[in-house]
Amino acid sequence: MNGVDTNILIYSVDVNEPIKQLKAQQLLQQLARGPVPTLLPWQVIAEFLQQLRKWKSAGKIDHAKFVQHIQTYRLLFPLVFPRADIIDRSLALSEKYSLSHWDSMILAACQSAGITTLYTEDMGAPRTIDGISLVNPF
Repeated sequence: MNGVDTNILIYSVDVNEPIKQLKAQQLLQQLARGPVPTLLPWQVIAEFLQQLRKWKSAGKIDHAKFVQHIQTYRLLFPLVFPRADIIDRSLALSEKYSLSHWDSMILAACQSAGITTLYTEDMGAPRTIDGISLVNPF
């Protein structure tokens, strides 16, 4: 299964990054139509929501766009909700690979959900961490 990191969602709506915006939008459309299921870890949608709230507070987007962006991705891909084992997995991944808190949480969520390919520009992609292929689409 596939997963997407927060940066992919952010770039897909960021008009200040037109090249990455187009690539992110194309990737998300491809994943939505592809034969391999794509899941959205809860941590990713939460981080995306946080960024959109910052943009809304700064006047970069209005309330209608804020709601539209969240609903688009929340409905496009099934959400994967955290389980208790994600905390332990996250701690182990963070220690083993020197990952940030959120990166280790996302990878732990991916492991728990059976996601084997994560599209991201973070965590040193392209590389593989504990069976999860990190693919940088940019």
